[in-house]
Amino acid sequence: MNTARTRREFLTTVGQGMLVVSVGTQLAGDLGLAKANAAENDAPDSINFGSLEPLVLLMQETPIERLLPSLNDQLKQGTPLKSLVAAAALANARTFGGDDYVGYHTLMALAPAWQMAQQLPTERQALPVFKVLYRNTNRIGEHGGRASEVLHPVQPVDLSPGESSRDALRAAVKAGDLERAERTFAAIAQHDPRDAFDELLYTVQDDTQVHRTVLPYRAWELLGLVGPEHAHTMLRQSVRYCVRERPRGEPAKVLAQVLEGRQLMGRAPGDRTADDSWIESMSMTIFGSTPEQAADAVGAALAEGFSLDTLGEAIALASNQLVLRDTGRTARQEWPGKPIGSVHGDSVGVHASDSANAWRNMASVGRPRNQFACLILGAYQVAQDRMQGGGDYLNLPPLPLDLPSKKVKENSPEKLLAELETCVRENLQAQATNIVSHYGQRNHDPAAVFDLLLKYAISEDGALHAEKYYRTTSEEFARTRPAFRWRHAISLARVTASEFGRPAPGYAEACELLKLG
Repeated sequence: MNTARTRREFLTTVGQGMLVVSVGTQLAGDLGLAKANAAENDAPDSINFGSLEPLVLLMQETPIERLLPSLNDQLKQGTPLKSLVAAAALANARTFGGDDYVGYHTLMALAPAWQMAQQLPTERQALPVFKVLYRNTNRIGEHGGRASEVLHPVQPVDLSPGESSRDALRAAVKAGDLERAERTFAAIAQHDPRDAFDELLYTVQDDTQVHRTVLPYRAWELLGLVGPEHAHTMLRQSVRYCVRERPRGEPAKVLAQVLEGRQLMGRAPGDRTADDSWIESMSMTIFGSTPEQAADAVGAALAEGFSLDTLGEAIALASNQLVLRDTGRTARQEWPGKPIGSVHGDSVGVHASDSANAWRNMASVGRPRNQFACLILGAYQVAQDRMQGGGDYLNLPPLPLDLPSKKVKENSPEKLLAELETCVRENLQAQATNIVSHYGQRNHDPAAVFDLLLKYAISEDGALHAEKYYRTTSEEFARTRPAFRWRHAISLARVTASEFGRPAPGYAEACELLKLG
């Protein structure tokens, strides 16, 4: 290197992120290089992420062929895995801003990948994270890297005295005024993150659509990793998405009618529980009704004092029926990585289940009005997905099928798990569901089933949905009563058998770097 070069010239030549890769974040900090990176990145039109900035730059600027070795080096130098996930989330947000299909799907996979890591032995915990970080940086490179960043600093708008910030945000989004919407949310986000999220929900609830629903929840969930100081960066992606996908109006109209008609405004959620027969009846009412009827059924139950958890459980079970009754992709829906008969990726059941899970979780964050609204719209969306899914779901039997050819003869947990793995690897969806049903009926340890299916949720591409759907089903299994909980494991077995055979890019390299067999 020419010693006449200044530090600025050197940084420009090699790239800020790659410099940190070459010397490590700790040494970069000791030499003052990380501060130099941050200072030089602190232009008026660039968001700076403080102490995480060097790692964010690493995620944005590292060539994809160098990414996994660089991440592995970071771990060896003592960088926490959590910090890598946080940096990836911020790099994703700054690059895509909720405007790129692969980009926001990757963002939504980050928290589930981190949670999957917590289920693994220490030596394997980086594997699901490396898989998603590879996808993240690869897409950032395809998008144009730092030169194509979407998010930039935004000045909060000055609202008129007495003007409702939530109404101003909704009006700007409905008008398609991105600048006004961004500035209005920037004003909202100056306050407590939970309050900002609650205000945002009014805009999210103007329509029901899977990414409009799941993106804000997964962005909120990531605050536990990136820190509440980055709430504006994470949540504004949802604002931008809502501007692009402007609402149709019907769900918001139905929501208003149910809230008013069932006299839910000003009330707090009840704590009334239900027996198994009530849960089954309510879940099938939601599944089999029109969207308007499903929304009103949940509104009526909320008015009767049934708890949020009780109704959330019924909504999740209703969405699960779409996975269990799906006939799979038709010839018209065939796509690379999504063959005829497959149900993984953006199938109606996977989308509906992820959406129901998001509505249920957002209900636990919002204030009472929004708690009611999230569950009402959760039911609305399940019924809407069934009607728009293109299948005769009401007249199709759910898996598993009680057919002589599908009878499971094994009883020991070890043999059942071995048979399940064979079915997954041979793409035998129906038989995989039969085995898991048989396993559950014999009260074997559910953790062993989820551990087996987790292995393939990590190794397979899953058409961008493997991480989210694994998290959805494992979470819903854990909070569903014994009479119904195995339905979630059964649906996961089906989706896993569907997606097997398309390994995730970067997975084999990650296994080699981490010295995993």
